[in-house]
Amino acid sequence: MIDTGTGKASLFMAGDVTIHKSVYNDALTADGCYDFKPMLQHIKPLSAAFDLAYYNQESLLGGSALGLSEYPRFNSPHETGDAFIDAGFNLVSLANNHVMDMGEQGVLSSIGYWNQHKDHVVYAGQWASSEERKLSSSAVHEINGLRYAFLSYTMWTNGLETPPGKEYYNNVYSDRKAYEDIINVRDKTDLIIVAMHWGEEYYHGVLPEQERIADYLSGLGVGLIIGAHPHVVEPVEYRNNGKTFVIYSLGNLLSGQTGIDKNTGLLMSVDLIKTSDGKGDVSVKIENPRAELVFNQSFFKDKRSFRLYPSSMLNDAILDGYKALNYHKQIVASRCPELKWGISF
Repeated sequence: MIDTGTGKASLFMAGDVTIHKSVYNDALTADGCYDFKPMLQHIKPLSAAFDLAYYNQESLLGGSALGLSEYPRFNSPHETGDAFIDAGFNLVSLANNHVMDMGEQGVLSSIGYWNQHKDHVVYAGQWASSEERKLSSSAVHEINGLRYAFLSYTMWTNGLETPPGKEYYNNVYSDRKAYEDIINVRDKTDLIIVAMHWGEEYYHGVLPEQERIADYLSGLGVGLIIGAHPHVVEPVEYRNNGKTFVIYSLGNLLSGQTGIDKNTGLLMSVDLIKTSDGKGDVSVKIENPRAELVFNQSFFKDKRSFRLYPSSMLNDAILDGYKALNYHKQIVASRCPELKWGISF
């Protein structure tokens, strides 16, 4: 069938969510449950306004029944996901170096949680079976007439490998695996989005291997690459003559890590514009890239009162010397002169 349609969708993107003990203790309620929603109260008006809203769930959502834990082996409450779904996030990356922190029981509990929300959340990177992986990796989703596929890979596992024959628990990257997944889906979609867990932790620069993989994926037809793992912001840019937009690292969104760099993340938005010549030649352009820094504010007390603030809301009362965050803007925009600041929708 010839696709003669057009479409437009808006996409919002936020970074890593790593629930350290200080964060889940802060979310603990009097009835023994967890409520992370207040932490997102200043982000929700942005994320909920977009057609698609993405984030990287870094720490495993194994749930409280398995016993909560933090670094180096994370296990986070299911209520973490509840808060992000409530804030409108509907595109979630799950492949990362902490997937096997709680062994098989942890990853299966995480997958069970996300399966409960699969009617309104698209997720990738963890599966309970090879059949689930095959269905997910070949799935075509649609928003406003635009067909897209979503894939998620990690280059790191912290040495915690999946059991032999159960590699579907954590989607570890290889060129061959990406090739097979993308070839299988690209003729059925208008846009392929890939979440990549790559790079060097706490490094603002871009590694040659990140660039190599970005160009490899672009050559296969990937239009958007969203990076995670460094926990600090890295540059964004168009590659391959504008065919692919790459966000090397959005940095942290919510975590218990300390330091300005680790508490300053990146919010991004883009417009996805689908056009057709009426003869079946369809293209999707990623336009109007806009950025906003986000700061994870807390206080070193028994209750740290974590709150996420878009930089447009910051003042000296919230963060003394907040204007120094402009250094992070320079990093992000260093390869993208057309980048505009301030999220719009």
